[in-house]
Amino acid sequence: MNINFTLVSQAIAFSIFIWFTVKFVWPPLLRAIEDRQKQIADGLAAGERGKKELELASQRSSDTLKAAKQRANEIVIQAEKRAADIIDEAKLAAKEEGKKIIAGAKAEIEHEIFSAREVLRQQVSSLAVQGATKILRREIDSKAHADLLTSLETELK
Repeated sequence: MNINFTLVSQAIAFSIFIWFTVKFVWPPLLRAIEDRQKQIADGLAAGERGKKELELASQRSSDTLKAAKQRANEIVIQAEKRAADIIDEAKLAAKEEGKKIIAGAKAEIEHEIFSAREVLRQQVSSLAVQGATKILRREIDSKAHADLLTSLETELK
């Protein structure tokens, strides 16, 4: 065997192997590598987008929470104000009702006083008439005495 022939045949075999590898093996490997690189790049981009979306969602939830707390505080303040208004209205209504009750009681007291005075006047008139009748029984003119007693009774009223 000749060393040149071996070297040339090995060089030709190596060249055919390189051509075969470049023609049939290398393109699918490059495609697989490029597809994998694209998947990795897409995954990293998706991870970045997810991270940004998570930050945005966190910010939105924080803003929503702040807005909800502020709205809750406003509702509490409005409720406290409304409660104070209701209490004030109830106090005013109670005062008015108390004034009405007091006015009714005063009117009833005045009526009772008037009724008691009338009863007292009638009793005094009756006693005066009885006393005058006993004193004047001896006189005969009962019509004059009746007129006198009626005028006395009117004066007492």
